[in-house]
Amino acid sequence: MLGLGFGLAVIVGSTLGIGILRTPGLIAGQLPTPSAVLLVWIVGGLYTLIGAACFAELGTMLPKEGGYYVYARHAFGDAVGFAVGWTDWLSYCAVLGYVSIGFADFVRVLLPALSPPVTVVAVAILVGLVALQLAGVQVSSRFQQAATAVKFFAFVLLVVAAFALHGFSIPPPPVSTAPTATAAGLVFALQAVVITYGGWQSALYFSEEDRSPEANIPRSMIGGVAAVIVVYLLVNLALLSLLPLGDLAQSTLPAADAARIVAGPSGHLIITVLSLISLPPMLNAIIMIGTRILFAMGRDGLVWRRTASIGAGGTPTTAMLVTAAAGVAGIVSGTFQRLVAVTAFFLLVNYAICCVALMVLRRREPQRPRPFRAWAYPWSAIVVLAGAVAMVIGTLVGDTVNGAWAVALLAAGLIGRSLMARVGAGAGTAQ
Repeated sequence: MLGLGFGLAVIVGSTLGIGILRTPGLIAGQLPTPSAVLLVWIVGGLYTLIGAACFAELGTMLPKEGGYYVYARHAFGDAVGFAVGWTDWLSYCAVLGYVSIGFADFVRVLLPALSPPVTVVAVAILVGLVALQLAGVQVSSRFQQAATAVKFFAFVLLVVAAFALHGFSIPPPPVSTAPTATAAGLVFALQAVVITYGGWQSALYFSEEDRSPEANIPRSMIGGVAAVIVVYLLVNLALLSLLPLGDLAQSTLPAADAARIVAGPSGHLIITVLSLISLPPMLNAIIMIGTRILFAMGRDGLVWRRTASIGAGGTPTTAMLVTAAAGVAGIVSGTFQRLVAVTAFFLLVNYAICCVALMVLRRREPQRPRPFRAWAYPWSAIVVLAGAVAMVIGTLVGDTVNGAWAVALLAAGLIGRSLMARVGAGAGTAQ
């Protein structure tokens, strides 16, 4: 059985990663002052924290494997549940391929003399994770906790080194290079910040394996998000103390630029190593989450029931192998690149659906035990839902092509499920 330590590790491990090393430059490019940059990170963090508190209610009320899929199915039935589960699983498979390729790219940077093929390294890391999962839930859980602890302290060490070597002072932005704030820029900045906090919901997918979900789910979600907020703010403070706002806004990898100031030419190597440290716990969390989604859907008969089988170590073996195979297929074929482009849309839509599910279940099932209740309900849920809907609309307007791809993938999943149901019904009639 899993506990609070794993819940914190899976949230921090799947959230804290390359995003915070890259995103600060995008945010700074939209805002006129360092204080505005920090304020956006604080607002995005508080929004995420409120969302974590709302979804902790769902996790303790329905402590079952599968996360978003479970809440959508319970509130709206099999069709909506399948749509959420299918797109959620597809998103994690796409991210699995994307992050594996990222890991391989950093390996090539670290070992230029060997120059190993990216595809081979990416597939190899997934094969290694499969072996880890086959060793059992306890083994993969201990790896997640240990690897996340190393990652967390590596980020903290980088921040401490920046402050220790260069002090702490944030210079005012030069008037000539300070960007002009716009409403569109502010919205973009907030969207980018909220996406960088993505991963905060990870503990929900393991509710059924938690030895005390009514206590550990709220603690891990709120504590995990709070820890990430602190690290993100410290990283931004360090970057702003080392780089003028104009330079930060023009940087595609500001953490590397800051590391060069702190450590000279070896700064790039430091960021490469930090990135490599960051990715294994993220990959481990992603494959574990994707496995639980498929397991839950198989157990409910919405996909191949064999995916609900559990191995000797407690791992849903078939679901894990299918999830890993989907990640490998994406890497080899390159299709993960298109899938990653529509992942943000799926995540936001499913997030919005589950916000509505929280409201629906509050009204429809008021007597159901809720060991944890969302803070300041209904206002907290309204704020979270409004933000989710606004980001969905912004994504559709800003990227109509990938929005159309997302709808097509959703339709393909629904058609496949309909055909599977008809085949099953025909087999039952023949018997």
